[in-house]
Amino acid sequence: MSKPRKGKTVSRIRTGSFERRLTMTRAGLFAGTRMASHMATSWLSSADQREQRHKAMLSKQAQFLVDELGQLKGSVVKIGQMMALYGEHFLPEEVTEALHILEDQTSALEWKAVQKVIREELGADRLAELEVDPEPIGAASLGQVHRARRRFDGLELVLKIQYPGVDRAVDSDLDAVAQLLRVARLVSFGPEFNDWLEEVREMMHREVNYALEADTTERFRERLADDPRFVVPRVLMQYTTPHIIAQTYEHGHPVSSEAVAALPLERRSELGKAALELFFRELFDWGEIQTDPNFGNYRIRLAGEGGNERDQVVLLDFGAVQQYSDDFLDPVIQMIRASYEQDLPAVIDGGVRLHFMKREWPDEVLDKFGQVCMSVLEPLAPASQGWPECAVNDQGQYRWKQSDLPSRVAREAARSAISRYFRVPPKEFVFLNRKLIGVYTFIAVLCAEFNGEPLLREFLYGETRDGGEPGLGGSL
Repeated sequence: MSKPRKGKTVSRIRTGSFERRLTMTRAGLFAGTRMASHMATSWLSSADQREQRHKAMLSKQAQFLVDELGQLKGSVVKIGQMMALYGEHFLPEEVTEALHILEDQTSALEWKAVQKVIREELGADRLAELEVDPEPIGAASLGQVHRARRRFDGLELVLKIQYPGVDRAVDSDLDAVAQLLRVARLVSFGPEFNDWLEEVREMMHREVNYALEADTTERFRERLADDPRFVVPRVLMQYTTPHIIAQTYEHGHPVSSEAVAALPLERRSELGKAALELFFRELFDWGEIQTDPNFGNYRIRLAGEGGNERDQVVLLDFGAVQQYSDDFLDPVIQMIRASYEQDLPAVIDGGVRLHFMKREWPDEVLDKFGQVCMSVLEPLAPASQGWPECAVNDQGQYRWKQSDLPSRVAREAARSAISRYFRVPPKEFVFLNRKLIGVYTFIAVLCAEFNGEPLLREFLYGETRDGGEPGLGGSL
């Protein structure tokens, strides 16, 4: 959730189905007409000229549609944001680039409208117990956050308030956005895209299900209660409703803040280890993963700032948590284990089981694909397995930022022939991959330097580090 731009508010969210559909239909028809005109006038051009003109037109189309979507706010903007984040396998690059603009759509709903929601949801008696700050501390496409204080004991809390009507608009908005993309000829519809669209639908319904998010938050809080490296807010059910989540206010610094950057390397590396271990626990132990890599979902509480003796990672948002079945997780873990053990055939077998590799592909393509997958685990491999010089410090520790691993993996994949065979991965893998990239980026932003191998071995083989308890952070 982003900090709202000062003074930038809207009086209401247009959630009426007819009103929103009318806006999007007009936009789609206008864009479709422009695309048809472009295609009609381009057929005499050379192939290179047609390609350049087509890319330019896609960019213009996408920018126009993003401008239209941005005016609607609510779930339609969240849908666009999800498409930007997870749609790289389905949408043209020009479209995903334009959709990323929606991530900055942070105008807040004016206090008068928000106050009405709080009053209707909590009732006069409950509301009288709270002193709510009219100025939001965060705003997003589906709602905004206000600080509050409980009058009788001074407890500081936050209220996450859902914009009125967005939960009812999810299905109609998603259908309208899909229709808009179709009319504007910005995407080719097929079974894979339709499956992914349904996954976005399910994610959207989870995002607006505040009862589910409250339960998930409490579940993660209980799981991490004995781990001093993490802070999870406590949900206050007496102030939580279908459209409001009330939880304790947990202070901290943004991950990219100067205060965090000024920490000694050892402390930043410990925070990085904590983030990596949390991901492993989600994957190996719980089968339940927070898939939103947005840094706004995390804060860093420095040692001594709240009675804590060590630096802590504050986890703030559990609306994007997804549960994974063993049918999916087993081949994923097989690929991780096989990558660590340098067992290329087993990596390929796991990819086939996940349905994003096919046995009938040429052997050289399968081998290359498997090698690219194995390279993703570079920070978790033994240091002897050929780390590039830029990725290792003079103590033999992995330098997560300087390694530039995501870019190197992407370049390696682009230089190979696998792009001609690789199509659309399983929808579960798309979200898991984004999570992994998010964890790597989190550690890189911390400029942490450590080897991930001991952590991985703990979860693969049950080994402990320096006598500590597996999975509890006892040795960190």
